[in-house]
This record gives sequence, C-alpha cells and structure tokens, in this order.
Amino acid sequence: MLATRYLFLTRHGEAAPTGDLTDAGRQQAVLLGRRLREVPINAVHHGPLPRASQTAALLATQLPGVPVYVDEAADDFVPYTPMREELPETSGDLLHAFARQLPPADEERAAEAERRFTGPVPGTETRYEVLVTHNFLAGWLVRASQDAPPWRWLALDHANAALTVIRYSPGRPAALLTYNDVGHLPAELRWTGFSPDFYLP
Repeated sequence: MLATRYLFLTRHGEAAPTGDLTDAGRQQAVLLGRRLREVPINAVHHGPLPRASQTAALLATQLPGVPVYVDEAADDFVPYTPMREELPETSGDLLHAFARQLPPADEERAAEAERRFTGPVPGTETRYEVLVTHNFLAGWLVRASQDAPPWRWLALDHANAALTVIRYSPGRPAALLTYNDVGHLPAELRWTGFSPDFYLP
C-alpha cells in the first residue's frame, strides 16, 4: 500500500561567504517556517552544510514538535554533467561552458536523493515533508518531477527560502504544484540567490 507524499522543497536562506546565514537569510528561514504552520508537516530534512542546517533549525522553530533530520543526500553537489550533444543548439554552448566549470557530478548521490525524497510513501496516510537543500539539487528534483531531460536542471534557479511543492501520488505522474513561490517574503527579502538579470520590479 502506498500513500501520497507532498514535498515542500526549498533552498537555504541567504548565506555569507563564510557559509553561515546572513541576517536576511535568518529572517527568510523564520518566515518560511511561518508559511508552513498550517501544513501538518511530518518531518524536516536538510543537508549537512551550515547554511542548510541553520535554515532548517530556524524554520523548525515555527513548527513545534516536528522532527528535524540531517541527510547527506541533501548536500550541495552537481547531480549531472551533460555532454555537448545533449544540449539544445541555441543555448548549448553557454550551458556546456557553465557545466565544465563545476565540480564532477555525483550521479550516485543524485539517485539516492530521488530515492529518499521523492515518490509515494509506504502506508495509508499522506505524508508532508520539508527538504532544505541547495540550488543544484532543488533543480534536479524539479527536473525529475517533470520527466525532463537530465541536462534541464542547469536552467532551473531557485531563490533563497522560496517554496516549491511537488505531489507524488500512487499511480499518477508527479505534480509540480508550486515553483519558486516567495509570497511569504517581503519585497526586500525576495530574489536573493538569483543573478541580477532575474529580478522583476
């Protein structure tokens, strides 16, 4: 017997070069936690790096009693490096040049993240899980939810503490319900994590 899983996927709050959250990042994390108060969250998972663990801890202050777990599969890593021939003719050179600057891909850990955080869950009760991770893995999981080509994660960028919700129901394709929602953040805390050309006034 399998039940539906709702994955509340988020990138960590804004971080300083030291890896710790900035004041803005801490505010973002708390506001995201408040956004999730009305959801019967079963667990919060996060990667081991300080910016992810601090975001999860602050978010969890708004969700009393919800357990928080650190998971290596939610770490910051490159999930897949495409070959040039996989990429679109129009943007392939740009994407390939970017991908070549990144560390080697850890496809095994990407597959483990999919096994751990996606798909329906055993049992009869719907499960609601928060995953605090990083830009690359967030893009990879969104790509996977849409059955998009593996290279497609390269063009998916996530704002800090934005909310993406994916539903995994038995016998149905994954449903991307919300993507990069920053409605819980005031204007001055939105758009961090993006390059300036993404900004919309």
